[in-house]
Amino acid sequence: MTLNVASPAWLRIGELAKTVGVEPDTIRFYERERLLPEPGRTASGYRVYDESAVDRMRFIQGAQRLGLRLADIRDLLTVRDTGVCPCEPATDLLARRLTEVDAEIRRLNDLREQMMVMLAALPQSECPPPLPGAWCQPAKGGDSDAR
Repeated sequence: MTLNVASPAWLRIGELAKTVGVEPDTIRFYERERLLPEPGRTASGYRVYDESAVDRMRFIQGAQRLGLRLADIRDLLTVRDTGVCPCEPATDLLARRLTEVDAEIRRLNDLREQMMVMLAALPQSECPPPLPGAWCQPAKGGDSDAR
């Protein structure tokens, strides 16, 4: 579709990209992934977008910050495009994502505890050469599990 772009409401891809803080390639990618509808074109073939593209890009960026996958975002946008509130599917997606975040926090806390144990097991004075397969020699009188 060729548009009359005399109106200042139309943005070219670079202007849209700058407005929302992404590279033009990101916008092209979102078009290929069907997150953004195919844009209008000028007579010379340049992509042009209206203000709804800015809103849509900000919605996509917000959903990505929450860790939603592109397929999930596409589903939310499909519901949103019907004029129906996407709250119910968003609730399900966010509840699932929250469960994933909680699991990742538990994993990171476990990792932190393991690192603290390893750090505490390192000698505080001169470090002797390590045993094969170990970080360092066990502390005198300590056990050799600090590998």
